[in-house]
Amino acid sequence: MDINTIFNHIQVLAGIADTVAQTLTAVRQRALRRPGGIQEDDFIAIELHKLDEKHHWQEHDLIPASKKLPPPFDFERLTRFMAYGFMMSPIQYHWFSFLARAFPVTKVGATVPTLQRVALDQLMFAPFGLACFFTFMTVAEGGGRRAVSRKFQDVYLPSLKANWTLWPAVQLLNFRVVPLPFQIPFVSTVGIAWTAYLSLTNSADEALAT
Repeated sequence: MDINTIFNHIQVLAGIADTVAQTLTAVRQRALRRPGGIQEDDFIAIELHKLDEKHHWQEHDLIPASKKLPPPFDFERLTRFMAYGFMMSPIQYHWFSFLARAFPVTKVGATVPTLQRVALDQLMFAPFGLACFFTFMTVAEGGGRRAVSRKFQDVYLPSLKANWTLWPAVQLLNFRVVPLPFQIPFVSTVGIAWTAYLSLTNSADEALAT
């Protein structure tokens, strides 16, 4: 697969993920603002609330009941997410290439190199990637140094914990089975849900801060 195709793939998927996140936000907003609040037929809003209660990494709801949340669809926010995907794709590509060279997976020895890749990826690149995400988004939204610092205090560690519940298993499969040219498209596709979660986390923190 061509490198430029991979980069474009990541950018598009980042946009899809944020679109999903904004759609979920709009659904819950409408349900909360109806007379009487959420009704029994508001399946998605109810499931989102159950998900918050089951996996309560943040101190607040993933989609809090706030009238200060973003509008149903924010094209500037979508552009920021696509720009972030475009920015990070070359870094991720070179990172995966480095892991493939440093810990080659062969037919004779596959388990140990795969585990080494996963460990290094989750202990080094995952914290770095989340730091880049929250810094980029905060600055792109017009925030300064204080806003970045507050974002890290509020959501960085909970998001990192959430990362470690999902990505070690995904990367274990990715590094063990998926060929190198398709590893980034694979994690990007799986990452639609993860990026949507980050989008919701970022926007929820902004809503509560304003």
